[in-house]
Amino acid sequence: MMRKPRNLQGWLLKLAAILTGLFLLMPLLAVIPVTFTPKRFLSLPKGDWSLRHYRPLLTDEAWLASISDSVLVAMASSVIATVLATAFALGLWFRQPRYGGALVGLALLPMAVPPVVSAVIIYFLQARIGLIDTYAGLILTHVIMVTPFAVIVMLTATSRLDKSLELASRNLGASRLQTTFWVVLPNLKFGLFSAWFLSLVLSWEEIAVTLFVSGIDVITLPKRIWDGLRLNVDPIIAAVSVILMVLTTIAIVAKALYEHRKDKSGS
Repeated sequence: MMRKPRNLQGWLLKLAAILTGLFLLMPLLAVIPVTFTPKRFLSLPKGDWSLRHYRPLLTDEAWLASISDSVLVAMASSVIATVLATAFALGLWFRQPRYGGALVGLALLPMAVPPVVSAVIIYFLQARIGLIDTYAGLILTHVIMVTPFAVIVMLTATSRLDKSLELASRNLGASRLQTTFWVVLPNLKFGLFSAWFLSLVLSWEEIAVTLFVSGIDVITLPKRIWDGLRLNVDPIIAAVSVILMVLTTIAIVAKALYEHRKDKSGS
């Protein structure tokens, strides 16, 4: 007899969550029909649906080059940021220095600086060493911008790691290097994946600083979308947005399913 009110409350909460989600998604869903218009400008199709605005994403060299640049920069910067964040977190976890809090604050400092200020500083720095509008310069820029977020994820992951694992490994004769690669890192694999995934997403969408340090030889996808919005509101931008939404949804659902299966197997 006591289960009915609880079930009713649970269903009401689920209904409220679904309605809230739909309300938040409505502006995004409104973009989808616009991408199927056969006209050259943004408009809703009136019974004449077309895929003409999706074709340039497979045939236009400029758009393909921007997608390739974004993939290259995002993959490289996310891997480098994850390695740096992991090394930093493991250093703190092993050594536990007296001024660890100050070191963490220093590592997270780029998050506190406004993006425009960071962009100006990075621009003048790269202009001196000749890295403006190069892959190396853009990857370095993205590494600076996303590493603090990876550091937060790895610090959270190492804080849940049992210190006795290191002691047990060292007592069995393993060196610190062996302990790191054979014991510690396997227990941090979910944190490593989360740090890499977060860095990948942040690098993929980064635009504020990218506007300052690239624009001719290296043009990422967000930079090309930005230029398209400024110079010509083309429906192809809406098509790109829909594809990014679909990919993001697939990634979120896959991650949620993975966590659900992990929790289920753990329980």
